[in-house]
Amino acid sequence: MLLHCTLLIIALLWTKTSLTSAGKILVYPVEGSRWINMDAILRELHKRGHELTVIRSSRGLIPENAPHYKSLTIPVTQSIHLDVPDQMVLLMKKYIESRVSKWPVFSLIALYQEVFNFIAQAHGVQAEMLRTILEDKTLIKNLQNSKFDLILTDPLYGSGVVLGSYLGLPLVFNVRWIMTTEAHFAIAPSPLSYVPTSGSEVSDKMTLTDRLKNLLYGAVNRYVDHMITKPTYQSIIDEFIDPETDIFYLIQGADVWLMRVDFVFEFPRPTMPNVVYIGGFQCKPSRPLPDELERFMQSSGEHGVILMSFGTRFENVGFDLTEIFASAFGHLPQKVVWRHIGPKPSTVGNNTLILDWIPQNDLLGHPKTKVFITHGGTNGIYEAIYHGVPMLAIPLIADQFDNMVHLKAKGIGEVLEVTELNVDMLTQALKNILDEKQPYMENMEKISSLYHDRPLKPMDSIIFWLEFVMRHKGAAHLRTESYKMPCYAYYNVDIYAIILCVFMISFLLFGLICKLLLKALKRKRKVKQQ
Repeated sequence: MLLHCTLLIIALLWTKTSLTSAGKILVYPVEGSRWINMDAILRELHKRGHELTVIRSSRGLIPENAPHYKSLTIPVTQSIHLDVPDQMVLLMKKYIESRVSKWPVFSLIALYQEVFNFIAQAHGVQAEMLRTILEDKTLIKNLQNSKFDLILTDPLYGSGVVLGSYLGLPLVFNVRWIMTTEAHFAIAPSPLSYVPTSGSEVSDKMTLTDRLKNLLYGAVNRYVDHMITKPTYQSIIDEFIDPETDIFYLIQGADVWLMRVDFVFEFPRPTMPNVVYIGGFQCKPSRPLPDELERFMQSSGEHGVILMSFGTRFENVGFDLTEIFASAFGHLPQKVVWRHIGPKPSTVGNNTLILDWIPQNDLLGHPKTKVFITHGGTNGIYEAIYHGVPMLAIPLIADQFDNMVHLKAKGIGEVLEVTELNVDMLTQALKNILDEKQPYMENMEKISSLYHDRPLKPMDSIIFWLEFVMRHKGAAHLRTESYKMPCYAYYNVDIYAIILCVFMISFLLFGLICKLLLKALKRKRKVKQQ
């Protein structure tokens, strides 16, 4: 009996080892906040014993040396990362100007011209790096000989997609955006009658005006994809892969999409079997705070603490908001922890602790934290949902405005326009959220409970599907073949044309028969009369 038990345990251990055997993964990331997300996945993969090779730019911000991966540095002539402070501040100012202009149409046109230029420049730099890789025969030979099991990439740009397709590797996406639009639009049916498109700032419950607005923004996104981003990669695809294909065909051929959203915050919409939802996967239980910070939190007593952070890129919005925030905070009984880089506001009160860096996740998980003031970035929103902290959001740029529509629809916070901000408005909004009679905390507790009620943690789901693709050399059985269909077939234009032709022919035949019958009747009457 003891021998049988021993053999069973050995067999189980052997089976587990075989299922989670280490693989070799090629990683083609995007920089900035997206690298933070990717790096969290890489650290977990490294713990599981997988061998990781990260492709990075010689002028980028991704570390060349790290204990959990080895890097492959590609020489480039231009900076490749999105987080260029001057560029982001310029775009941010354009967004703000477009929202307060007396001539909104012209301001919106100016904004989109700036956005289009930025997109074209960013994709151009990425295409340059991709061509450098593909033209280096020695490098390509080494990549082929490395026998990678898959490529993990973020398809915000097309470079990783093209490289993975060229090497013939299974494609797994760590994804939120494709080019200029939300990733679902590239793979799943997306009726614009109830699926909001990027930039439209509408919910899934649309009025006639909302649907018109959604349609217009959808058309703009399609224009950018097909007139700006697609041509950037087409010459490379023509030369190295197949002139008959394009970047969207390659994107839609991915095996698994690790989608950085969750339907506790997103609006319901059609999806596909190979889309895995991992929103908030980077969130984790809070750790103990440093002693000094813990003492400050505890000193708040029954009133609690307000946490404020606008991320790492929005220190200069073109006008001074710091005095407004400092004055408003001084009117409240709560303590405030404020992540702020720059001169200390003259009106800051004794209840406010200003730091140039904060352990945001740990502070959000602290029982004294009552409200989170944020610019509306996706990572911060999911951390707040994970820890059940209602939010006051002040969006500044891009998808932050769309995120605010979701935040208001879920009833988990208030939203203020940065251009209309003043001390009274900010103070009142915070008091509303802190008021126990208001539904914000109750709604957030419900959303947070729904988020945590799942059979598998998002990070475990990520690892499972990556190892699934490695074990089975892809996941083609989950992938729809619709992307191989021409547009006229996908939308049944040919079928409708046939039906229309049959209807028209039938109508003409019916008309001809009626005409002949009428003539026959007239002849018959004429004969009778004679």
